[in-house]
Amino acid sequence: MSTETPDSIVSAPPLAAPNAGRPIPKAPGAVTAALRVFELSLGQMLWSRRTIFLGIVVGSPILLGLLVRILEFMGVAGTLKMGGASVSGDAAFGTMMWLLYLRFLVPVLGVFYGTALIADEVDDKTITYLFVRPIIRAAVLVGKFLAYVVTTIFVVLPSVVVLYLLVQPLGGGSLGAGFPRLLTDLGLLALGLVAYGALFALVGAWMKYPLVVGLVFVIGWEQLAMALPGYLRKLTIAYYLQSLVPHAMPTDGLGSALQSLFRDTPSPSVSILTLIVASAVFLALGGWLVQRREYVLEQ
Repeated sequence: MSTETPDSIVSAPPLAAPNAGRPIPKAPGAVTAALRVFELSLGQMLWSRRTIFLGIVVGSPILLGLLVRILEFMGVAGTLKMGGASVSGDAAFGTMMWLLYLRFLVPVLGVFYGTALIADEVDDKTITYLFVRPIIRAAVLVGKFLAYVVTTIFVVLPSVVVLYLLVQPLGGGSLGAGFPRLLTDLGLLALGLVAYGALFALVGAWMKYPLVVGLVFVIGWEQLAMALPGYLRKLTIAYYLQSLVPHAMPTDGLGSALQSLFRDTPSPSVSILTLIVASAVFLALGGWLVQRREYVLEQ
């Protein structure tokens, strides 16, 4: 039989908590959180069905370049002709860069990836798992955006290099002579991917049907604004991005014809600065929306 009195029971020292005295870890900062989201998202993007499909789409210019080389080898297309004038491999590569990549592939990649950064998480009902973590919400968008930039550059730029190796030697073109323009083209593609991705990341964080809005912007608004005279074209990414194209094009033959389409264009420094500032503003606004918006998951 116990001899303890009620007073002795009350005065007994409390049991120590298992984690008593252990400091609570601080939540990671914005940069650390963005890098963690980047690491998590990069592998998912690289091996997603979207990347595999778009990799096939990006590979279509390579097939075109390979077809031209086969025709040249067979003697069917010894010299490219356009409008009765010979087109060198240098000019052909620049034209393919302008028409296939800058006018089509880069905007499409920006739409399909940028709008999906937040929208896919909402549709899959997985955004809750990201937002319950002790990190700044805006870091989720920034980290996923960085993963998008690395993924798209990894998909697009190698295809450009392969296309260059196939097309540049046509008509006696020199790989070494065109190499500086290749570097310029790669920089233009990276800048375009960043600008379009940031814009459509904002659209994806803001609107309910971002993919539809993005396609309307790229296929409808930009094409119409670029065709109309006046200031409306200045409200597009294509205006500033394509204004850099003549500076990467050869100065003879077809290159001169393409340059004539860009007579009223800003300087390269203005275009580059505008695209960088616009990308930062779009991404900041997208992070601000993600930080404050409540996403309702449909049942």
